[in-house]
Amino acid sequence: MNLSELEKLKEYSFQIGPIRPPSEGASHSLLIRTTCNCPWSLCKFCYGTFYNRERFQLRSLEEIKKDIDTAKTISQQIKVMAKRLGGLSGVGKLIEPSSLYNKDFKKLDQKELKNFQSVKNVFDWLRSGARSAFLQDANSLIMRTADLFEVVRYLKQTFPNLQRITSYARAKTLAQETKTLEELKKLHEAGLSRLHVGLETGDNELLKYVNKGVTSEEHVLAGRKAKEAGFELSEYWMPGLGGKTFSEQHALNTARVLNAINPDFVRSRRFVPRKATPLFEEWKEGEFHLLSPHEELREIGMMIENLDITGRVCFDHFMNPAYKVESGYVWLFKQDYDGYKFQEEKPTVIRLVEQGLDIDESLFIRAEALVKKSL
Repeated sequence: MNLSELEKLKEYSFQIGPIRPPSEGASHSLLIRTTCNCPWSLCKFCYGTFYNRERFQLRSLEEIKKDIDTAKTISQQIKVMAKRLGGLSGVGKLIEPSSLYNKDFKKLDQKELKNFQSVKNVFDWLRSGARSAFLQDANSLIMRTADLFEVVRYLKQTFPNLQRITSYARAKTLAQETKTLEELKKLHEAGLSRLHVGLETGDNELLKYVNKGVTSEEHVLAGRKAKEAGFELSEYWMPGLGGKTFSEQHALNTARVLNAINPDFVRSRRFVPRKATPLFEEWKEGEFHLLSPHEELREIGMMIENLDITGRVCFDHFMNPAYKVESGYVWLFKQDYDGYKFQEEKPTVIRLVEQGLDIDESLFIRAEALVKKSL
């Protein structure tokens, strides 16, 4: 092939934020950054550390549209290369640091790294069907509705084959009167189809303790509002977040709030102390006591027993319960993004919890052992 085509790819970059839901990132959504960092950054378990505690910023429409245009240019260039090489698999062999820069990944400078991440994201997105896009970072819904509407409209215009556009949304933002139901419906009609909301817990005492900045009542209002607007809704809860002190009320009130919302997905994200957060320091000082693996399973079981929704319950994260076998480790629950259909598969999840409790607790990966992997 003409090496100038490969060189041309090195000219284009767009901004990509540090995190995305596994169901959007690992399925290779196109990543479009609409805001930078988190507007709250005060939760004791996260504290904005994913964003290096950098200041929250709204990006301008011009910046966002320019990134969308850049992603389009990269996709067109990759398609041209694919025609010459007999398909995307041929291009994939060249989308590597060694081919693009004659360097190992760890030796890339900042400009090269940004270019590689941009090209790789577009390539992976094309290879997986180019069906979904995810708007970064932590709360795109905080944007002016007119601006976010224009971003979604422009994204759909630029990539008309998109089937799903998704975003994180903070419950506090959704619950506010200034973000009306009519505005949310307008965004959904424009093409924003799924929202990811961090519930973490439905217990007000625990919400206050971890400084989530939102009440369970606001969570219910936000979730119902999102559903009424037509969005597919993923709510995340965090087993173990309350430690030994709040475990029972955490499980029961989380189920209560989720029942009131009835989201499309409930996604489990095990709590693991994260360095440089207040909750990490409390754990290190002995003020916060992590659950043992069996205690955590009992908490999950209690929540599931009381959960009465018609959506799906998912354990699509590597930090969820896993235990040691001769060949390595296996997860107790399946890891796919669609999880278990409720109420039909509720007995299956309960049975798996019971099976887990019959396994020697020493075989499970403890939260303490995952601390380094959470950094």
